[in-house]
Amino acid sequence: MNRHIEEIVLQSTGATAMTSRQLIQTLWSGYGEIVKVGLAGSEWATAVLKYIVLPEQSDHPRGWNSDRSHARKVRSYEVEMHWYRHWSRHCDATCRVPACYAASSDAHEDVIVLEDLDAAGFSLRMSDLDKRQVKACLNWLAAFHATFLGVVPEGLWPTGTYWHLATRPDELAAMSDTALQEAAPRIDKLLSDCPYQTLVHGDAKVANFCFSSDGRRVAAVDFQYVGGGCGMKDVAYLLGSGLDEQACERWQCELLDHYFNALKDALMRKGRVEIAFDDLEACWRALYGVAWADFHRFLQGWAPTHTKINGYSERLVADVLRQLQLS
Repeated sequence: MNRHIEEIVLQSTGATAMTSRQLIQTLWSGYGEIVKVGLAGSEWATAVLKYIVLPEQSDHPRGWNSDRSHARKVRSYEVEMHWYRHWSRHCDATCRVPACYAASSDAHEDVIVLEDLDAAGFSLRMSDLDKRQVKACLNWLAAFHATFLGVVPEGLWPTGTYWHLATRPDELAAMSDTALQEAAPRIDKLLSDCPYQTLVHGDAKVANFCFSSDGRRVAAVDFQYVGGGCGMKDVAYLLGSGLDEQACERWQCELLDHYFNALKDALMRKGRVEIAFDDLEACWRALYGVAWADFHRFLQGWAPTHTKINGYSERLVADVLRQLQLS
């Protein structure tokens, strides 16, 4: 950690010194790291530092190294900086995100200094979820989607999610499922033409949620792919990341009901009485399978042997393709 970064941390937190440094994780493809730092003389004992430095040569774990891939990652960090500078302050306790102490960038590196969510009471991390934990994440998504329903995603991705079709032509070309490949533009259009657009987290997987000790509350991190879109993109991706295919099949209806009840409550709390909720719900429910097929399309080209390509996923995609043929 160079002196310039240390000065940013000290100035933004009011600390007199950094007392420790603990690596949390390295960033995807070697683009930097996330570390927890101890602080002396600050109102906060710790902070989390996300340090982005562009490598001379990236090392994608699945071999997807290209100029397009590099440009997408660079843009994702620009989006995250903009999110923390201008958008994150609109999130309240119902869609908790870390407070941002500083977001600094220059030609060589980006530095984001964030609240330590462990110290804020969100110290648990999960890899697989039970039903109660899924519902906690759905509560967060519902509050997030309600907060940003109808906004223009200025400075963010025009269309959120890291698998958005327009940003993934290489993966599309690599697909072996020609029926889904040919239907991909229509699937994308169904999602983008939905009249109810919000901000989507864009990478709402289990690993990006931090849980309270009782598992009832969550906070979310990693806003590299936040942008405009239909809320079902986040919901479908969350369920696929935290549940196996049997649990998805068994709990799908209950979990979707829970999400929409939470979304209705969140909109009511925010006084969004102008929203025709029954129409919104009908629109988004009809797009659950479409959103799932949209991610399945990416996965089929990116990693066709991935464990997320399972019977439940393939049944949803088959239903969507049949509906498209009928229409």
